[in-house]
Amino acid sequence: MKHIVFHIDFISPYAYLAFEQLPQALEGITHSVEYRPLLFAGLLDANGQLGPAEIAPKREWTYRQVLWQAHQQGIEMAMPAAHPFNPLALLRLALACGQDGAVNRHVCETIFRHVWRGGADATDAARLDALKQQLFKDKPDALDPAGDEVKGLLRRQTDAAVRQGLFGVPTAVVDGRHFWGFDALPMLRACLHGDPWFEGPAWEAARHIPTGIARARPPRS
Repeated sequence: MKHIVFHIDFISPYAYLAFEQLPQALEGITHSVEYRPLLFAGLLDANGQLGPAEIAPKREWTYRQVLWQAHQQGIEMAMPAAHPFNPLALLRLALACGQDGAVNRHVCETIFRHVWRGGADATDAARLDALKQQLFKDKPDALDPAGDEVKGLLRRQTDAAVRQGLFGVPTAVVDGRHFWGFDALPMLRACLHGDPWFEGPAWEAARHIPTGIARARPPRS
């Protein structure tokens, strides 16, 4: 049985789409999935990047593309009232309901759909409180989302992802291989099915292609 670690941040529309599509992508494959929330902004900072929603023309395209992809795949989706937003409360709530940084699918689904269905404000205080009460009904031993234990766990989890070489979400990790993005689900499925391409030279050769030119990274504002 293959074990998949699925790294997510609820701010990402691509993470939402991949989460919704993952059961179909893994259909017929014996597997287990471990969902691990992290702070996407931490990955961006570590790699000197801006997020798609921080680049004005790319922002518009991203929103059009994800809504099209949802339409094409039959996934219910609506943009939240404002995006990007601060996802810390959602990430900490998920980890408060988890175990050692891993969160079950029900909790992830509830939070993703809080954000990406209905078009409401993902960080509205009343909605966040209702979401917390909904999740805590099934988790009476949940940690305090605002407590130091949960805050430290999120930092450590994000730092660990940076050390592993993650740069974006969603990223599925299996057997040391990273599969980034919603559009990587067919590639992940092929790998789990034992496609011989993954045992050929192409996977490792990618890391040894010389860099022809390197531009200076602009400072993040």
